[in-house]
Amino acid sequence: MMKKGFSSIVKVSVCVLFTMSLCFVHSCKEQEEPIEIKLPRAMFVGTPQDTKVPNLEKPLGKARPPFLAPVGTKNVAFEKPVTSTDDLPIIGDLEMLTDGDKEAADGSYVELGPFKQSVTIDLEAEYTIYAIVFWHYHKQAIVYYDVVVQVANDPDFITGVTTLFNNDIDNSAGLGIGKDMHYSETAEGKLINARGARARYVRLYSNGNTSNDLNHYIEVEVFGKPAI
Repeated sequence: MMKKGFSSIVKVSVCVLFTMSLCFVHSCKEQEEPIEIKLPRAMFVGTPQDTKVPNLEKPLGKARPPFLAPVGTKNVAFEKPVTSTDDLPIIGDLEMLTDGDKEAADGSYVELGPFKQSVTIDLEAEYTIYAIVFWHYHKQAIVYYDVVVQVANDPDFITGVTTLFNNDIDNSAGLGIGKDMHYSETAEGKLINARGARARYVRLYSNGNTSNDLNHYIEVEVFGKPAI
């Protein structure tokens, strides 16, 4: 009887400790709220082209659902320095990519040279990144090729590189075959779930589009918190 009673006490104690541990884990989880993404005006001009792009995702047909991130998450890319493989853009200046202007009007976008190009944002410190939102030229429903988004703490992107998005279906950009889908540009931009990646640098690639071989960027926002 003594052994049976002791065994019952042990079982009850284990259950209580397990329940308490679950409550502790739940209480330690950060509270989340929707990140604030201010969208530009929709500015489609003319009839959308029949792009016939393979692996093209269908339009959602409604507003993008809110993206939840820990309380205090903000755009840490605002007014941060930008570099590019094309340091002399055909149109615009690189600092326009983090100036807060997301409109597709003339004077609001940067046009880089043809074929594969990249832009890199230096956040100037390491952050825990939850989402990256970026806008190419969205005045027309065009599709940009070989869109790849990577983050790293190495400014040269040689070591410790994390690829967050890659829709290069044939490795034409030389960064590996991607499994993500092509998409048509809209005023909502493209939101990438960064899943809490820790990095200082954010790099985005593209390789021309369905209208021409040039590359365009309007704005890049990086939502995160200082890495602890």
